[in-house]
Amino acid sequence: MPAVTISAFKAAVAKGPLAPVYLFHGSDDFLKEDWVRRLTEAATDPGTRDFNLELLRGAECDAAQLGRALDALPMLAERRLVILRDPAALKKPARERLAAALAKPAADTVLLLVVPSTAKLEKEWMERAATVEFAALEGKDLLKWITVTAQQQVGTSITPGAATLLASYGGNDLALLSGELRKLAAFTNGEPIDESAIEAVTGVRPGRTLSELLDLVAARRTTEAIALVDEVLAQPKMGGVPLVMALTTQTLGIGWAAAARARGLAASRLEGELFALLKQSGGAYTGCAWGEAVARWARSIAGWPARDIDRALAALLEADRSLKDTKVSSEEQIVTSLLLAMAPTAAAKRAA
Repeated sequence: MPAVTISAFKAAVAKGPLAPVYLFHGSDDFLKEDWVRRLTEAATDPGTRDFNLELLRGAECDAAQLGRALDALPMLAERRLVILRDPAALKKPARERLAAALAKPAADTVLLLVVPSTAKLEKEWMERAATVEFAALEGKDLLKWITVTAQQQVGTSITPGAATLLASYGGNDLALLSGELRKLAAFTNGEPIDESAIEAVTGVRPGRTLSELLDLVAARRTTEAIALVDEVLAQPKMGGVPLVMALTTQTLGIGWAAAARARGLAASRLEGELFALLKQSGGAYTGCAWGEAVARWARSIAGWPARDIDRALAALLEADRSLKDTKVSSEEQIVTSLLLAMAPTAAAKRAA
């Protein structure tokens, strides 16, 4: 079956009809679980849900148990919902029973296969089920999610500037962002969440985020980047290792972009090619939304000659090794030394 867009799936959940088999996959497990809940509410009636909802896990489910779940008839309802998590963990007999169900789905049962972000997709599932991909949110989609979640699930509003600042704080970790929105709503007592509330609750200030630090490094403004190191390292889920990872991805991206331009790639195609490169990477850590990252890399190539890219990559490798030896020095010292080692050479300064 063809893939189902998120908008089409939302329409089916809201108004029907539901497909007999759905396959949820993609890198964002938080979004995936949110829509498992919404599909459950749409496909089953609260009064009879206990009788018509079956929850199974591939590693714990044998062929007999799967067969009973799929063959059971709805009780006092139009249909049943069977949710099978991690179907790739099924053993061979259970896989064969699943294959039979996919080939001839029951008319009164909705079967939902939930594939973890780390699991492999089977071609047969993609062909037989209505597939819905839950990719990590980026850019405008992430800001929209923050705004809608604040309104619909938290019961407040958030200004555009505050949403942007919160996204820079939590990235696309939706579980973290959801929790922070609830804290912020309590802090503002239901009043609109603005940038001052973000700063008070999270400690993040405009111009003091990982994204800004990456901007400064890309622009070869080393002194200003070093001034942000303390505050960036103090942020949640941040430390020397993820910061070095983001800088490494950025350096490789700028180097690849510069080489592509030297080969004759049109400037108008550069961001699109960089985005495709990130998709092929399997989820390289950029430290910000992909769209923001590729735009930064594309505009920075003039200030990064090939020898500076090579020198920066060597410094990044050394910093990574140092961070794994905590006896050497503090993370702040290691990152500061790294940024100094990545500072532009005379040739790069002339190019800038």
